[in-house]
Amino acid sequence: MSDRTGIFAGDDPFAITRAWLAEAEVSEPNDPNAIALSTVDADGMPNVRMVLLKDIEAEAFVFYTNYGSVKAQEIEQAGRAAFVLHWKTLRRQVRVRGTVTRADGQEADAYYDSRSLKSRLGAWASHQSQPLDSRTSLMAEVAKVTATHGTHPKRPPFWGGFRIVPTEMEFWADGAFRLHDRFRWTRESAQTSWKIQRLQP
Repeated sequence: MSDRTGIFAGDDPFAITRAWLAEAEVSEPNDPNAIALSTVDADGMPNVRMVLLKDIEAEAFVFYTNYGSVKAQEIEQAGRAAFVLHWKTLRRQVRVRGTVTRADGQEADAYYDSRSLKSRLGAWASHQSQPLDSRTSLMAEVAKVTATHGTHPKRPPFWGGFRIVPTEMEFWADGAFRLHDRFRWTRESAQTSWKIQRLQP
C-alpha cells in the first residue's frame, strides 16, 4: 500500500511488532511487553487480564502460565485468543487475534530455567485461579515446595507456554485530531498470504 510508510513500512508484521516493542523498551517505565489477553468461557463470556509476552517468533507470539488457570482452561476449550499491546509513551498499539496451541517443549524448559529461583518455586506453589485461604497458607506452600524441590526445580508439568498464531493483526498509531492511522493485516492461516487494509480512524 503506497501510504504505508514510516513506522508502518514492511512486509512482515512480526518484524514491525518487534521494532515497535524495541522502541517501547526505551520509553515505557514498566513492562513494555505487557499484553491484555482476552479469552472467552464456555458460555461466551469474555475475560481479560494482563500477562507478559515473552517471545515473538517468526509466525507466532508466546506467553507462559499455569495450565490450571482460568485463562488456560478457556484457551484449551476455545482454541483461540486475542490480545493488545498498548504503549502510552509511543501512542501506539498492536491488536492480535488467532489460534492458540501449547508451547511446552524445550523452549518452555529454557524460559522456566531463566526465571529467578523464587519465581520457579512460586510456579510450583501456586494453584493459579483457585481460592486461597490466606497469604500465610500460600507462603507455607512455598516453603513446602522449596524443601521438596530444592534450588534446581524442574518445570512443573502444569506450567508452560501458549503460542498464538495470528489470523488478524492491527497496527494503530495516534493521529492529530483523533484521525488515527490504522492498518489491518488478515490471513486465512499461517500458510496463506497477508491482506493489508487501511482502516478509518
